[in-house]
Amino acid sequence: MRIGVALTCHDRRERTLSCLGRVAAQTGHGSDLDIVVVDAGSSDGTATAVADRFPAAEVIRTGADVYWNAGMRLALARAATRDPDHYLWLNDDTDLDPGALARLLETSRWAGDAAIVVGSVRDPVTGTTTYGGVTRPRTTRPLHFALVEPGGDPRPGDTMNGNCVLVPRAVARRVGELDPAFSHGMGDFDYGLRAAQAGVPVWIAPGTVGTCARNAPARPARGPLRELRRLRGPKGLPPAEWLRFARRWGGPLWPVYGTAPYVRALSLSTLALVRPGPGRP
Repeated sequence: MRIGVALTCHDRRERTLSCLGRVAAQTGHGSDLDIVVVDAGSSDGTATAVADRFPAAEVIRTGADVYWNAGMRLALARAATRDPDHYLWLNDDTDLDPGALARLLETSRWAGDAAIVVGSVRDPVTGTTTYGGVTRPRTTRPLHFALVEPGGDPRPGDTMNGNCVLVPRAVARRVGELDPAFSHGMGDFDYGLRAAQAGVPVWIAPGTVGTCARNAPARPARGPLRELRRLRGPKGLPPAEWLRFARRWGGPLWPVYGTAPYVRALSLSTLALVRPGPGRP
């Protein structure tokens, strides 16, 4: 059995090397690993370090304008040329536990190799779950997602964060690729929702499978124009991408849900601009 391991990185050399080291140290899974790393214009020597430390891995170098979704599309497309039995999505800041891959494969066999299997990850300091499978708990808020706490048995989800995901070959062929309309975020959620729409369930593996610290939420910029520029960036909420996601998954009221984040963010940035600072009346 072959597993195509795909990840994308930018200027996180030590984190990327740690992630790949944990992958290479996995035992008990009985598979050959084909690792593809997309390096998005790193200036810290990540690509060279990966090639030196893991010569069997294929490194694809791109410009720094390639973000997570676009980078993963490249990595997965390259991995597909070797026709693996499974694809393993990984974030470069995810460190797998010993035996994590074997547990993901066991869950996949339990699901009949016809489901997406999500590995939940935890904060390396607090142990709280940071990323994994998510649900849409309220039908009245279709674009509100809640993280699912993993249990002792597989649990269902509606979609997932892309930090650690196992996708069988048959599922990848049925669902297709990550949507190229998304540059960074939203691609993973969209993929899981499209899978469910195609009759492919999302299952969350028991327990956590590794560590990954949660990214700190971005603070609103001081001033509406600055906040609008931040939101329009690839790591913000690019309007064309977000409205596409909202139109696809937000139901009849998608225009309301689609504009709400911008109204809320601009309101907060305006409030931050007029709120008195320290020492001011």
